[in-house]
Amino acid sequence: MGYAGKNTSRLSDSALSMLPLFFYVGVALALMLADQHAGYGRIARDKLGLLTSPFLLVASAPSQLYRGAGEEFALRGSLQADNRRKTQALAIAQARIQRLQAVAVENVRLRALLGGARGYGLDVRLVGVLDVDLDPSKQRLVLDGGSDDGVRVGQALIDSGGVLGQVIETTAHRAIALLVTDPDHAVPVQVARSGLRTIAYGTGSSDVLALPNIPQSADIREGDVLITSGIGGRFPAGFPVGTVRGLHADKLRLFVVGEARPSAHLERGNEVLLVGNLPIDPDIGPPAPAGANGTNLAAAAVLAAPATTPASEAPDANKPTAAKPTAAKPAAAKPTAAKLAAHKPAAHKPAEPRP
Repeated sequence: MGYAGKNTSRLSDSALSMLPLFFYVGVALALMLADQHAGYGRIARDKLGLLTSPFLLVASAPSQLYRGAGEEFALRGSLQADNRRKTQALAIAQARIQRLQAVAVENVRLRALLGGARGYGLDVRLVGVLDVDLDPSKQRLVLDGGSDDGVRVGQALIDSGGVLGQVIETTAHRAIALLVTDPDHAVPVQVARSGLRTIAYGTGSSDVLALPNIPQSADIREGDVLITSGIGGRFPAGFPVGTVRGLHADKLRLFVVGEARPSAHLERGNEVLLVGNLPIDPDIGPPAPAGANGTNLAAAAVLAAPATTPASEAPDANKPTAAKPTAAKPAAAKPTAAKLAAHKPAAHKPAEPRP
């Protein structure tokens, strides 16, 4: 009997030891259900996060200070070198700008002396970009502006880098532009260094422009900058188009084929500029004379007007042109008759008898 009692006590002790486990399991299940249905777990985590964030900040402060000090000392030298380099570049850029300003003033003076009608007046309009399509077979831009905003078909697009393309379709509030790299696009260009003119074609790739049929004796080389030539009047002259990055002979070795990298930022940018040449003033010509008055202007208008002949006085087409002087012959014949009459009595007067 004593042996059986010992076994019973052992079973009761083991059952009592399992009660805390069952309790914890029940509490865990209750918390899981509450978190699942009411989100109490997330709320508790947020509260605990607020309580523990100061401790985490204090614990991570030494490592952050060490890392910040290391970056500060490491970057100071590179920043100083970068500052010196940019200072030198700024000085060079300012010198170039001053030289370009002098050249621009001289250009204006020479054009005034030559009386050239071609100017650099531009009509500029800023529009936003809604969508960009860089598909190899169709490269388009959707612009946030239409005909109601002054956008018209044929306007050129530029950005901070250079020529982007041109407008090909407009609606009331939207417009579609053809990018310079589209296979159906072409733009007349000119080599800025040598003045060589050619045409840059799109290839469907966002980083390549084709330059076909260049003469082998042409003055062009890698690194040359291509600008718009202004031929055709659609693209104003002087805007960057691309940079020559490769030249090679064609299959027949008769011409040189070139490749250029576009200057415009085709894959980024939220705004573009629509540009076009301003219309030429039609009132071109020498000023009116200082002594011109209403009488002189009226006389000039009379002289400039075509002469009109009444129908009654119109010459007959069947009559010879020399018939009019014949009408004056009777007036000239009268003196002849008078002369004959003066001589006639002397001819027919009878002779007087002699004494």
